[in-house]
Amino acid sequence: MTKICIYPRVESMGGVGSFRLKFAEGLMSRGIKVTHDLDDSHVDFILLLAGTKNLLGLHRARKRGTPIIQRLDGINWVQRKRWTGFRYHLRAEYGNANLAFIRRFLADKIVYQSEFTHQWWEDWYGETRVSYTVVHNAVDLNTYSPAPQKALTTKDGSTNKYRLLLVEGSLAGGLDMGLRWAVKLAENLTQYLPIELLIVGRVDESRKAQILSKTKANIKFLGVVPRSDIPEIDRSAHLYFSAEVNPPCPNAVIEALACGLPVLGFDTGSLSELVPPTAGKTVPYGGDVWKLKEPNISALTEAAMEILTNLPKYQNGARQHAEKNLGLELMVEKYLKFLTRDEHR
Repeated sequence: MTKICIYPRVESMGGVGSFRLKFAEGLMSRGIKVTHDLDDSHVDFILLLAGTKNLLGLHRARKRGTPIIQRLDGINWVQRKRWTGFRYHLRAEYGNANLAFIRRFLADKIVYQSEFTHQWWEDWYGETRVSYTVVHNAVDLNTYSPAPQKALTTKDGSTNKYRLLLVEGSLAGGLDMGLRWAVKLAENLTQYLPIELLIVGRVDESRKAQILSKTKANIKFLGVVPRSDIPEIDRSAHLYFSAEVNPPCPNAVIEALACGLPVLGFDTGSLSELVPPTAGKTVPYGGDVWKLKEPNISALTEAAMEILTNLPKYQNGARQHAEKNLGLELMVEKYLKFLTRDEHR
């Protein structure tokens, strides 16, 4: 029986933690054993979730002949363009160095989360010396599924408000650009439609108070919520705003699509790979995204209006795209195929 070590055991609401849980569930449903013990000498493969400080443990595994497959996310870069705090800056730069070292010297194969991520790593750190593939993240299509739209309506059935949703693990410190754009978008949309902006994720209390004291938009902050709450939150919304700059392969976007929630965002990173025109809209950023210039919020507003005034079409398109391309079984199958074969894309 195949046994795979998924390492490290990341615990988080989204991102790597979300992937780890979903992938482990997908493996176990196929009768594949899962461990998180890097020193287990009976594993067939090690799937390394980005990087680890335990380089010695990786070296021991490699000496035992256990193949190491590195799953690579994006590269930390915002700290080079704006002040994100001294600790964050050091942590980000160390993270880049750690990932690049493993990629160059220890990994036997590489899985990139998107074509964008693949090109990014090759542009910044050169081509890989080992075989690689690209596999998008995925979700359990039963857990993340549409429900009859719980439209926020008045007693006579007319629409009371449309819910714009933003879900990020952290929107604090120097990572709050997308939060600022979401507020501007909500303010613009409020001129045409009744809008509620619902924000899920960590936000500095001072920033939250500042926003609420100045904005005329209807904004609610939920903070960090249990992962199990996300499907129901997605189902309660009408439009998901992807706020991350140059997203490598955002799980929150895939979860939204699976719940039949159309996605809106700037055409940066991998977003256009994940969101076809039938499932939402990606619009030109309008400036140099790598220099974090101010984006074109007007274009974003127009695209949001197009979606909100044609909701059934985009809701159906979002779910159909997820069913065809973003299901957990398909992702696990692609990973296993790559783990057991020596192929190069």
